[in-house]
Amino acid sequence: MNFLTQRVAAANSLLCVGLDPTGADEAVVAGRLREVIEQTAPFAAAFKPNLAFFLARPGGVGLLQEIRNLIPRDIPLILDGKFGDIANTAERYADFAYDVIGADGVTVNPYMGDDAILPFARPGKLVFVLAKTSNQPEFCLQDEKLARGGTLSERTAAVVRALDETHGGSLGLVVGATQPQMMQQMRRHCPQQWFLVPGIGAQGGDLAATLQAGLRLDGAGLLINASRSLWQAADAGAAAEELQIQINQYRAVVA
Repeated sequence: MNFLTQRVAAANSLLCVGLDPTGADEAVVAGRLREVIEQTAPFAAAFKPNLAFFLARPGGVGLLQEIRNLIPRDIPLILDGKFGDIANTAERYADFAYDVIGADGVTVNPYMGDDAILPFARPGKLVFVLAKTSNQPEFCLQDEKLARGGTLSERTAAVVRALDETHGGSLGLVVGATQPQMMQQMRRHCPQQWFLVPGIGAQGGDLAATLQAGLRLDGAGLLINASRSLWQAADAGAAAEELQIQINQYRAVVA
């Protein structure tokens, strides 16, 4: 996570800019992507394009490659593909993410175990493993109680911590902002790991409660994602700066 840590320090930011492009006019969408990247880059600790929003568009892979070239190289690009398959297939997904797109990190679904995770843990890459996501379904496997105690999401956190400690500090968790008590629980299980945090804004997550529950004592350890609120803003840069300021106010109190 050294690359991410360096960018966080340089930008004084924990803001992750999500890129979930919507709209039917391909030229307008491409132009808006360029605009959002240019306006928010000074305030971004990372960018996170959501793979589904690109694959659903004609020429979506090419568009992803274009924005890779637009994002400054000192800002991590995390490809949000939620990849999850057996090892030989996971290796091909890793090839796609890192070699075809040029991503610096990915999100991974751990349902198939460590062979779905480790192919992505290349030197210098960031791997965020789904542990407690921001959606709140009627039937949530993540909350299932285990015979050994705890929930599946807590077991995932423990596994990721163990893998992170043996694979060079490249693994973190995806932990949603919609349940601050679970954020606090995940931080107990993983005191040093970085968390990628969706769910602030449109999904109803509370920024203050999330930061209070999840920040490390050094005022770091969370990447707060914002997607729709920036994409829809009249001035994405101003919206990103405002959110950066709000986050840093809480960081200062915690640190």
